[in-house]
Amino acid sequence: MARFVLHRHPRPLRTRRETPGLLLFAVGVAMAATGCGTLPDGSRWGQHAFACFDSNRIAKAAKDAFLSPHTLIPLAGAAVFAIDDFDERVSDWATDRTPVFGSEKDARDASDRLRLFLALETLATALATPSGDQAGPWAAAKVRGMAVEGAGVVATQGLTGVLQGAIGRERPNESNEHSFPSGHTSTSFAYATASNRNLDSIDLPAAVRPVLQTGNVILAGGVAWARVEGRKHYPSDVLFGAALAHFVTAFIHDAFMNLPDPDRASLTAFPVEAGAGIQLAVRF
Repeated sequence: MARFVLHRHPRPLRTRRETPGLLLFAVGVAMAATGCGTLPDGSRWGQHAFACFDSNRIAKAAKDAFLSPHTLIPLAGAAVFAIDDFDERVSDWATDRTPVFGSEKDARDASDRLRLFLALETLATALATPSGDQAGPWAAAKVRGMAVEGAGVVATQGLTGVLQGAIGRERPNESNEHSFPSGHTSTSFAYATASNRNLDSIDLPAAVRPVLQTGNVILAGGVAWARVEGRKHYPSDVLFGAALAHFVTAFIHDAFMNLPDPDRASLTAFPVEAGAGIQLAVRF
């Protein structure tokens, strides 16, 4: 009589690296499933990308991108760190203590993973934007819209490479002279900027959108700090990279996507007991 014995193998535990990937996949599928419908004006996201070149729109996009706090604040920060030896002292402290990531290697690995996460999130949010219900026009609009965002990322990477070669600043670990500005940081902030623009076009609860957009900036900031802890860049390298990325990506997106203009900033006056108050609201 033959006997068959079934051996039960224990299910392998998911590693910490697998879990974020599975979570991102689930979020991406959920967001992509909402990519139907249209924008408030009845158009499809990406439908009018590169369709017309309005000089007034291009000039306004350049001005708004430069004057954005996401450009000016890190740019000012980079200037502050360039004073005296502040850059080097903070870099030395970060690499000696590695307070966030624990080691230089873990910091470098984290910067790679966070950058990949932001790249995949940009794709997921682009798919989730409303581009209509018909497959053909939906796909055409997505291709056009993603081409604009891809151009923003590629332009950011290209300018970063040109500046690295022209400036020739040595990295803190002395591996090469491509320290300024940080490529990991500029690419990550380009992804974060594109994702946040996409979130502006997705129908989300009012309280959810700013939380997600702030989270994207924090994740990109995590990449920046990881490059400092990983002894790859000085603080001014990553701050300038963040400013460059936001300016280039926001400019290209707003100039050539040709979406309905969202109210990115609003100034509201309201009465109070002793006079009047002013409220400034800024969207990412």
